[in-house]
Amino acid sequence: MTEETPTPTEETIEEVVVPGPFFRFTDEAAWLTAARAAGFMTTVTDIEGEESEVLQAYTADHAIDVVGVLYNDDGVYDEEGEEVTAPTAMTGWHVNYLGDLPEGWESFEVTPETPKRVFAS
Repeated sequence: MTEETPTPTEETIEEVVVPGPFFRFTDEAAWLTAARAAGFMTTVTDIEGEESEVLQAYTADHAIDVVGVLYNDDGVYDEEGEEVTAPTAMTGWHVNYLGDLPEGWESFEVTPETPKRVFAS
């Protein structure tokens, strides 16, 4: 006897993930401090015995997209597409995050009108 796959209902359909939340830290050092405090950094040892710190970006509990520096749309380009004036950097170090919000991260959350980068849905 074979089991039939149940038809999805409102109770069985998972909630759709919306973009964000988005975070802006003062700089990369502030981001790394927050990531360490949240337990997202770990130390690994390579085959030569060298240790390094790495971000646990994707786990069953969270997903982290370190965007870094974002740029404004104010660059100037000539008719061949060559840069005349470079775009200016936006303030801060940007990170996209999905999961339970780590303690203290509320103050870094931002709500961009038009996000530059989002998680796929």
